[in-house]
Amino acid sequence: MESYGELLKTTRESKQIDLDRASREISIEKRYLEGLETEDNGVFPGDAYMVGFLKNYADYLEIDSEFILKLYRNKQIQESPLPQGLYEPHKPRFFLPAIIIPSALLVAVVIVVLSLLIVKKKNKTEDGVVVSSGMKSRQYELTDKKFTQRVYKGDQLFIPTENDGKIILTVRDTLSAFGIDTPSGVYYIELAEESELDINGDNASDMIVYVSDISSTDENRGAEVSILLRHGVAVESATVVAAEEIPFASEVKSSHPYKVIHEDNRAYPFTINASFRGPCLFRDRVDNSQSVESYFARGDLFTATPRNGIRLWMSNFNTVKISIIADSKNYDLDIGSAGQIFVEDIKWIKDTDGKYKLVVIELD
Repeated sequence: MESYGELLKTTRESKQIDLDRASREISIEKRYLEGLETEDNGVFPGDAYMVGFLKNYADYLEIDSEFILKLYRNKQIQESPLPQGLYEPHKPRFFLPAIIIPSALLVAVVIVVLSLLIVKKKNKTEDGVVVSSGMKSRQYELTDKKFTQRVYKGDQLFIPTENDGKIILTVRDTLSAFGIDTPSGVYYIELAEESELDINGDNASDMIVYVSDISSTDENRGAEVSILLRHGVAVESATVVAAEEIPFASEVKSSHPYKVIHEDNRAYPFTINASFRGPCLFRDRVDNSQSVESYFARGDLFTATPRNGIRLWMSNFNTVKISIIADSKNYDLDIGSAGQIFVEDIKWIKDTDGKYKLVVIELD
């Protein structure tokens, strides 16, 4: 049987392309390309990754991706053990006594009842703390009064500003330390620690955060926090991004069409929320910071609050649901196909009409 790995390798070598170059040009790590060529499935986080990378690598080398996937599936079938029914003789059948059928039904009823009881209680721990499994992210408005609440990853806190604006803070982490994403960066506060935060980048304390309860083993328990705002934090200038930080629409390459999802007469920090329904290798680069690579599984959440833009790289776009919050408005992005590797920029641009537009740019 023809080897898909050997076909990939010989085609790449015939084109005089080394693995380092291929890795750069299709944004797939070299170790994964080596795994495809050596047919070493153990290097991949999951089968969805492997299939997605295989299809993209085949397209890059101008090999029929359907043919290469067929070779891969044939190899999987040959390596799979035969079902027992194909080589074991059938055992004689016996009629069950009539009493067994009602007994089986009774057992089934008991199992269903127990399952319902477990489901009913699964959102609470033994000490009565509500966990976040299956809960939607919540939003709270901070005022001059002390705020005390158990919050969960993905929850958002709004601080009203002048001219009806809002500063958006997003809960980033609730495991071991409380992480909160602000326009000036991410802050982490330990258990029983009181910390003063500068959320608008003016080198002055804007709020005090105290963490009274947080788990070191289960992020779904959330974090019990108390927050007190300093006077003068809610100013409009804190949320406005300087005009010189925003590129003009003419600077966006014509080969990369963009979609406008929101526009305003000013630019300000916005929030990205990503929820995962399957395994995904995920990279993000917020503003001008370094890229961060993470592996997310089903049920995981990612959140960030860029000032002017973010670049996202996803290995399996079908598993990621992305929503954007700008000026309290929510926008859901389209979900891609299974195994699709996807790169996009989400950022502010300034158009010729003087408007600031939040756009999504699909990159190669």
